[in-house]
Amino acid sequence: MRVFRASTIEELEPFAEAWDRLAAGAPFQSWAWMSTWWRHYGDGRADRRRLCAACVFDRRDVLVGVAPWYVCPSRVWGGVLRFLGTDDVCSDYLSVPCQRGFEDDVAGALADWLLGRRASDEASAGGRHERWGLIELLGVDARDRIVPRLADRLGEGGSAVHRRDGASCWRVPLPPTVDEYVAGFSRNSRKRFRRARREMLDSGRAVLHTAGNTTELAEGLETLIDLHQRRRRALGQPGCFASERFAAFHREVARRMFLAGQAQVHVLRCEGRPIAAEYQLCGNGVVYAYQTGIDPERLDMEPGRICQTAVLCWAIDNGYRAYDMLRGDEPYKLHWQAQPALGIETRIASPRPAARFRHAVWRAGADAKQWIKKGLKQSRS
Repeated sequence: MRVFRASTIEELEPFAEAWDRLAAGAPFQSWAWMSTWWRHYGDGRADRRRLCAACVFDRRDVLVGVAPWYVCPSRVWGGVLRFLGTDDVCSDYLSVPCQRGFEDDVAGALADWLLGRRASDEASAGGRHERWGLIELLGVDARDRIVPRLADRLGEGGSAVHRRDGASCWRVPLPPTVDEYVAGFSRNSRKRFRRARREMLDSGRAVLHTAGNTTELAEGLETLIDLHQRRRRALGQPGCFASERFAAFHREVARRMFLAGQAQVHVLRCEGRPIAAEYQLCGNGVVYAYQTGIDPERLDMEPGRICQTAVLCWAIDNGYRAYDMLRGDEPYKLHWQAQPALGIETRIASPRPAARFRHAVWRAGADAKQWIKKGLKQSRS
């Protein structure tokens, strides 16, 4: 195994196809998602963050793993390693894309490199490993196969490792037919679902339009942004698309992902007027509901519920095996038969004494906060 530390997107571009092969259809781990994120959230930032993608090659010089990281300078830690795709983008199911069966080898190679036991072959790095004080690995599925191995290897090398539950993602398993899906609802919920489908969708009163080309995708995304922002403003909130960086990122990445077959925008129209929209990522038979928007002036029609009904029917009819509502424990997800998939957060402090001390102080503070929250919860019950 050899490790190559890429410090620019241009160095990584020759490996884009191999990167996607390792990502195995996971949209948040894809080359398009992560490279676009870096262009909008990495280059030229005032905090001087640096790209630090550690590529692992086997003895045949084939890419078998890539750690999609960047370094954020920190006065406390010196340097903090994080996944690309973080910040307000809120990527889920992040990991180290890896060739199946090579998890132990890739984790070992990355750990040796991070601990200085294995030099990078990148000339600009002077043959040295990346100097870091802390690694924060958030947005990881608790069932992930490589992040726990990497943490264990670093722990064996003297690093301080802390794991805790992260945000859960909520996923709806989809059967082959809509009737089978609806059969799992309560009696009242079945009636509401069927009524919405019959009176709004089957009747043609409401029509779900799915983007069929890049022009329709761009138009649909602008409709979604407008609906989302108007609804958020009606609630006294700025809305995520108020950020120019966030909006610019999605205008670019949606097109790139659409061309790769991994993004879609649906617009629900009633009497020709858009009343709801959904922006999705997809891959490996799963639809990921990334963002929605509804018309705040037509809440009497329950546009969110009608759109959800239409989109779930669309996903089932198109052969998807699951519909993922991503992170957040909102109660409405249970209504649609979503099941939680636990996330895990991992913090790894460098073996250096100063880093381990800072980690111990952080751990004490985190434990104290949990103790206080638990006490407040018990006192209220």
